[in-house]
Amino acid sequence: MALFTSTVPEWTAHFSIMDEKMALFSQDQLEAIANALGDTDTGLTGPEIELFLASAKMNDPGKITKRIRIYNAFVESQNTKRNRTHVLEFIRLAMKPARYSRSPERFEPMRALVNQALAFASLMLDQAGNLISAEAVQTLPEAQRRARDLRADMENRGVHPDVLRFCRSELLADNYFHAVQEAVKSVAAKMRERTGLTDDGAPLVDRVLGGDPPLLAINPRSTVSEKSEQSGFANLVRGTFGMFRNPVAHEARIHWNMTKNDAEDLLTIVSLIHRRLDKAYMPPRL
Repeated sequence: MALFTSTVPEWTAHFSIMDEKMALFSQDQLEAIANALGDTDTGLTGPEIELFLASAKMNDPGKITKRIRIYNAFVESQNTKRNRTHVLEFIRLAMKPARYSRSPERFEPMRALVNQALAFASLMLDQAGNLISAEAVQTLPEAQRRARDLRADMENRGVHPDVLRFCRSELLADNYFHAVQEAVKSVAAKMRERTGLTDDGAPLVDRVLGGDPPLLAINPRSTVSEKSEQSGFANLVRGTFGMFRNPVAHEARIHWNMTKNDAEDLLTIVSLIHRRLDKAYMPPRL
């Protein structure tokens, strides 16, 4: 493998151009990122690696093992340029969601692996493929332990299976924020799947759970009490989106200090929403 020398300066709360030019990845961080991007099952293909190396203006070591090819290119660029600008550019190019429009099933598994590696460097890729700052973890077992503990607690609470899918180590590598955020997104996905709509956020809730009749009803709506329950459920879902998806999704997670207890309570609410949606029916529309 290529030789590597590095010093890593103290990280600041905001990811900026200055950070990009001054900070360097450590050898183990570069190795982890290269392993994620070059993963045998979910990683980049050979032609994709060739394209992204050229686009990021990095020297291509040639057609060797994918992970080693990416790692050697990263090391050579960082050692030569004395910054990580081109490495970050490669990551940005590789993780643009639009590139996976014809094979969308590839994007999230790769992003999860890359985020697990980036978590050790106080970085993460959001769903739009943007690099933002994040709370760092020190060890992989730390992320895995979070996942085991959270999942065990969620199973004891009897949460919905659709929520348990988000209690995974790659989603918890940089605190509990990502797992809860993705779980909340799954509620919108279920409403779209049930109704065929393409809306999101509050407009989606209003169209699916509001109206007379709503597209999805959680009870017969034959009494004032049942109509109030329908309206209250819509407000609960709308409030969950407003709390989690709207303001928080646009800010770095370093500003959201979420504890394990916070995550458990929020995931339990999401579980309740999933169960009510599963039992909801589509009233006839006259």
